[in-house]
Amino acid sequence: MKAAIAWWDLSRSDQTNASLREYLRDEGVEPWEHVPGLRLKFWISDEPTGRWGAVMLWDSTADPDAPLPPNRASELIGYPPTHRMAFDVEAVVEGLHSGHPLERGRAFAPEGRSS
Repeated sequence: MKAAIAWWDLSRSDQTNASLREYLRDEGVEPWEHVPGLRLKFWISDEPTGRWGAVMLWDSTADPDAPLPPNRASELIGYPPTHRMAFDVEAVVEGLHSGHPLERGRAFAPEGRSS
């Protein structure tokens, strides 16, 4: 497996963690549900430092040249990720949990919605 991280420093952008959270809820998540070889993608934020990003976990057999959904985050933010890294995954484990499916995240939680 492979892992990739894309991370933006939002200090030069008009976008905020809250506005990007709305983007995820409205349109940003669904296109990634149909990407062959993508095991998991989760979006991350650090509001105190104004950072936003995503972590992706890929099957080893995923085609690195396969088309991906348009990078709408870069379009909204106004520039490509400040940092982009790719790694080999050495091991994966799923810990003890409630057995429920993964939560959808803060963007879909009632407190993550703006009025």
